[in-house]
Amino acid sequence: MSLALTKAAWDHPPTAVGYKRLVTRRLGWVLSLGGPPLIALACIGRIPHAGTCFALMTMLVFPYLPWVVIAYFRRLRVAAVLQAYPWREWPCRHPVRPPGSPATIVIPFGDNFTATFRIIPFPVVLAALDGDHPDRIWFAGDPRFGGVVSPVGGHYPVRVVPHTPRREECGGEGFDLARRVGLVRASGKATRT
Repeated sequence: MSLALTKAAWDHPPTAVGYKRLVTRRLGWVLSLGGPPLIALACIGRIPHAGTCFALMTMLVFPYLPWVVIAYFRRLRVAAVLQAYPWREWPCRHPVRPPGSPATIVIPFGDNFTATFRIIPFPVVLAALDGDHPDRIWFAGDPRFGGVVSPVGGHYPVRVVPHTPRREECGGEGFDLARRVGLVRASGKATRT
């Protein structure tokens, strides 16, 4: 059992600062991938070989740009979760994973329920960020549908989704709140972004 640390995770000052860093990081990703092709496009006709540079950059950037744009706009879901749910401190495990597999975190929410979450949109090794508490995590959200985790202190919020979504757990207490903040769809399936 875990006690709520504040009324809403957003009320914790390091969380708001961590969210601003998250927004800055994701905006930097979008600008670093989208800016150079746009600059090359603006230089076509003014600078020799700008068209070739534009074509090469577009081929290199195009596969990644949709992911970072989606990640940038999905930050709003992180904010909604942080404003609706309190931080709760839980024990956790960081399973060893092979290269290329999604970063996962295992949180035992009680004697009869342990959830495995994937860190999205890009894997972050939270165990390296935990500092003094690698076996503890702060969680805000619904254990059935995902939420936001952070190392103890709430300074690095990261979105998590269930590793294997379970549709049969829709309804019940907290379902309407999870649906309102975007953790679950109307069909009862947890969102994956």
